Amino acid sequence: VTMENRTRTVIELHACFEMDNFSSKLTTAPSILCILVYGFLTLLSVVTVCGNLLVIISIFYFKQLHTPTNTLIQSLAVVDLLIGVLVFPLSMTFSLGSCLYDDNIFCKIMNSFVIMFSTCSILHLCCISVDRYYAVCQPLTYGSKISVHVVIIMIAVNWGVSALTAIGVIISRLNHEVCVDFCFIDVVMTSIVGPLLSFYLPVFIMLCIYLKIFLVAQRQARSIQTTTKSGATASKIERKATKTLAIVLGAFLFCWAPFFLCITFSPFTNSSVAVLVIDLTSWLALINSTLNPFIYAFFYTWFRSAFKMIASYILSYFGRHS
Repeated sequence: VTMENRTRTVIELHACFEMDNFSSKLTTAPSILCILVYGFLTLLSVVTVCGNLLVIISIFYFKQLHTPTNTLIQSLAVVDLLIGVLVFPLSMTFSLGSCLYDDNIFCKIMNSFVIMFSTCSILHLCCISVDRYYAVCQPLTYGSKISVHVVIIMIAVNWGVSALTAIGVIISRLNHEVCVDFCFIDVVMTSIVGPLLSFYLPVFIMLCIYLKIFLVAQRQARSIQTTTKSGATASKIERKATKTLAIVLGAFLFCWAPFFLCITFSPFTNSSVAVLVIDLTSWLALINSTLNPFIYAFFYTWFRSAFKMIASYILSYFGRHS
């Protein structure tokens, strides 16, 4: 299939709009169904921004929350906030799937944001799993292993790797117009190197770490059961460990796995199918940034207390000025 045929197929089969041949911008009026869908996506964007902003303000304002773990969570909230502010609107304006077959400047800008922020968000989740490993499995050395200095290095590496990954993928497509079909380097960077660094490697690390944490939690539960002869206490600890891991890994894999699997196999599938599936799975992946504040913040009682105090302050402020 030539690039011309691919582009024509993309333009004809966009889910809600027709695409302009030169800018890939949405040009025709959407249907009522699409208006409802985009309204829902706008709501998701607002929830993403507000939820992550609350996390950032809470950790910044309350000194009790100034810990290495919460510094990672705050940095993750900054990444997810940028996804809500930049990636959500761009993804609603330009089709991510069709941009795989286009090299205009708007698509390059959107792709760079999507790759950088999404990769950075995933790497932060990976670092949080490392932090939890030392906290649960090596509590006596946790303070020396995971300090504020170490966390700052983790955050800097996350942003650096994410930026390099985005730049590498974008640079690989600079000569895209001279290829009749996908260039070999384009396929390697977009479907192999990018997903490997952004998803598969972090997922492998997270699975190994959380499996280790789960095994240690079970061992600790059996130790407590032996010491206290309390089966109920041990069962409660095991259930809590299982629930936490299921929430963290389940939400992460549910949101991101379909997108990266689709990206990996898209060069070997029909372009019309790939565009629609990539668009759907990309939105599912972005929803992870909406869920992160609930998973990593709202489940903690001290964060809920901070949110309540912030909400009370805002309500009292508007009450005095109304």
